Amino acid sequence: MGVTAISDWEIIKNGFDFSYLLELLSSVIPSLICITLHELSHGLVAYALGDDTAKRAGRLTLNPIKHLDPIGLLMMLTVHFGYAKPVPVNMYRFKNPKRGMAVTALAGPASNVLISVVFLFLYGALYNPLQSSAVGRYVLEMLVLTANISLGYAVFNMLPVPPLDGSKVLFSLLDEGSYRKLMRYERYGGIALMALVWSGVLGRPLSLAIRWLFVHLMAITRWGWDLVNMVFYQ
Repeated sequence: MGVTAISDWEIIKNGFDFSYLLELLSSVIPSLICITLHELSHGLVAYALGDDTAKRAGRLTLNPIKHLDPIGLLMMLTVHFGYAKPVPVNMYRFKNPKRGMAVTALAGPASNVLISVVFLFLYGALYNPLQSSAVGRYVLEMLVLTANISLGYAVFNMLPVPPLDGSKVLFSLLDEGSYRKLMRYERYGGIALMALVWSGVLGRPLSLAIRWLFVHLMAITRWGWDLVNMVFYQ
């Protein structure tokens, strides 16, 4: 039985393209990290400002399943721009509802920029010990990809189109009447946003903006490299 099982495994292993699985994981895992921490940041900041709606809904968690929106994840994997299931927020629990909503909205993109900074720093710090092996190079690739996806998620979410975070920040600058009126049409903005993404209208300008920011943030890898060299190689 043991020999048969091993033989069957060999057939499966030789007939299965593991590179496809690794490529799939290298897209899914970074996307889940970015989505989860983005939504968790919204919930934590809202909670700190006095709104426990996200906590009561079970959204103050690192469990990615709680934050997933299937269509949003599919968009991230295919067109590299997407969204998660929005964390529920009751702005009227804040002392200053519009300001509280703006700060809560900013928390998500800010967390994604921080993720990019941390992962690029780790790339620089770990490059020397990891680049000599295939597994190590795969880990390095995952670090860079996570940083890039996270930065893209931040830029995409700062677009001033409902229901993205940028719209909540922009709307907070309006008077109360205009704010309430625009928030009523938030769900229709989501349909328009999907149409713009799938049509490719947003693709090029967003890609250029993300690439420009990413190139400038790459300097952080040098900080990680220098720190490791200073501690271990001097």
